[in-house]
Amino acid sequence: MKRSTENNIISVGIVAALYVAVTLAIAPFSYGAIQLRISELFNHLAAFNKKYIFAITLGCFIANIFSPLGLIDMIFGTIASLICTTLTWLFAKNIKNKYYKYIIATFCQLPGTFIVALELNIYMKLPLLLTWLTVTIGEFISMFIGAIIVDLVSRKINFSEGKIIK
Repeated sequence: MKRSTENNIISVGIVAALYVAVTLAIAPFSYGAIQLRISELFNHLAAFNKKYIFAITLGCFIANIFSPLGLIDMIFGTIASLICTTLTWLFAKNIKNKYYKYIIATFCQLPGTFIVALELNIYMKLPLLLTWLTVTIGEFISMFIGAIIVDLVSRKINFSEGKIIK
């Protein structure tokens, strides 16, 4: 039991840290109306195990400390991540086909892209629908790239159980 708890904490920490690192590595593109937050690829993991909901939400919160909107993005961006990853888990938890899981995870990001667009509309006075469109396009690109990466890595790591495949 103790080893399992330790492994869960470690894997959550690693995913959260990777989310932050990837976001900050391309920081100018990770924030704003036209964003390509490649770290969103980790949202696919919530389709495999609910522990990744916390990992991604924590990673998003920390990454948003560095956002130009600061506290506002820490609150709304993090809430958006929590909603999207929770929806991903709820809709994908009983699906066996990993490709369907990727599709579900991608479309479950729509409420989050709207929240981010609304945030940018309110605080930066950007047009809501156009901003939602640009944020959604960036999100779908990130999720498409993410599906490929997660699929390749899933050949070595069982994300459902959080174990390395021998």
